[in-house]
Amino acid sequence: MKELIDSFLDYLSVERALANNTIVAYRADLNRYLDFIDKRGITLLSKAAKSDIVDFMLAQKDQGISPTSISRRLAAIRMFHRFLARERILKSDPTTLIDSPKLWKKIPDTLSVNEVEALISQPDVRDKQGIRDKSILETLYATGMRVSELSNLKTNNVNLDIGFLRCIGKGNKERIIPLGKKAIASIKRYLESSRPHFMNQKVSDFIFVGRSGAKLSRQSIWKLIKRYGRQAKIKKLIKVHTLRHSFATHLLERGADLRSVQEMLGHANISTTQIYTHIDKERLKTIHKMFHPRP
Repeated sequence: MKELIDSFLDYLSVERALANNTIVAYRADLNRYLDFIDKRGITLLSKAAKSDIVDFMLAQKDQGISPTSISRRLAAIRMFHRFLARERILKSDPTTLIDSPKLWKKIPDTLSVNEVEALISQPDVRDKQGIRDKSILETLYATGMRVSELSNLKTNNVNLDIGFLRCIGKGNKERIIPLGKKAIASIKRYLESSRPHFMNQKVSDFIFVGRSGAKLSRQSIWKLIKRYGRQAKIKKLIKVHTLRHSFATHLLERGADLRSVQEMLGHANISTTQIYTHIDKERLKTIHKMFHPRP
């Protein structure tokens, strides 16, 4: 059964061009599923029934797994069985009649504009690393990019003269995102005074690099965001996409239209972007409660 997972993931990687992070997540999800049915004595996928998959989902729920993660695991299992049925490895697909769990859309954690300013002001721009780190924070907030997208950003993807960058997102999809003046100035300073110091005659296509000249991993970028959050004494829990969520929220609060924000974020479905409108509604409710004479 493990070999069938390998074939399916090869298909997703080659034919569907899914991101490596997605492939890794799907492999983990499917391994959990196979371990579950194996413990039930099911050694052939053709013997797995709808009830087994439903029981797997319920077991995940009992373990305290979030509805979002359970839904993603079901999506992986569903795609896996569809692939096997299409390739005629299995005669039928037991997932056809399984509904996705109803998800309560959790409002993403965001920072206020003042908190973002405090975060971005933390790097010490008197040294080379501080110049680079400030440039990273400015770029993330200016564009709403995912941390993994920033890690893979290449020098030829950025045009500072016209103020745009080309981002390669999930599924190898390309989008163009504008840059603000502060981000442009910060990136220019990094490219002129800091990056050459890190490269030290080495060559790399990636724009953000570490002391060895190799590209910064998304884990390294996430760690520096977290560190500067602590330095700024921000009490909110800063997660890997907090700046991305803040970017979207602040644009919508100031009147940006949903379609434009969707395009900049690289969301395939506008319903994903619509969650940020709930944040604005919560803000309005708070203001109403604070200032209305009859709250």
